[in-house]
Amino acid sequence: MKTLKQFARRMKHHVQALYLAGRDSRTPLITKCLVGVIVAYALSPIDLIPDFIPLIGFLDDALILPVGIYLAVKSLPAEVWNDCLAQAEQAPVRLPNSRWAAAAVLSIWVMAAVALVYWLRG
Repeated sequence: MKTLKQFARRMKHHVQALYLAGRDSRTPLITKCLVGVIVAYALSPIDLIPDFIPLIGFLDDALILPVGIYLAVKSLPAEVWNDCLAQAEQAPVRLPNSRWAAAAVLSIWVMAAVALVYWLRG
């Protein structure tokens, strides 16, 4: 259980560091887009697979997020990642809390659901 808590704490620091890296001018544009998607997914209250579904409900948090963080970190310049990670560990970043962002995420999920229903009926 202790390692699970350490893993969750490390993920939190990594998401904070990715947020900082996404705002860094040294980060390439394509990487900023990837980082934006990963951070938005991490902060989104809406999961790909709802958490109330037994066992597989937590798979998206346990698999998708770490893989996304790994890909984002690998695409970042090493100096940017090291700087942002050190900054996030020294002084935790207060991630934005935006109603507009929540509305945007909700809209995207609704559009995806409508598109899926349309595709399945088509």
